[in-house]
Amino acid sequence: MGKIVLRLDRVMADRKMSLNELSEKVGVSNVNLSKIKTGKISAIRFSTLVAICEVLNCQPGDILEFDPEGTPE
Repeated sequence: MGKIVLRLDRVMADRKMSLNELSEKVGVSNVNLSKIKTGKISAIRFSTLVAICEVLNCQPGDILEFDPEGTPE
């Protein structure tokens, strides 16, 4: 069984945006964004994903990646 890998850190680096700046613009706490960034979550609200994509000017597929060989944690 595969797993979903979060690539928020890569997109943030490409946009040269800090966690604090993204947190302010998205309206989500640093702690929650940090968990998303490090992949320490099991779910994400669509409203949060939409806000992140709007601020980073990206698509959900830029942040979420399916790894068919990965094993869920």
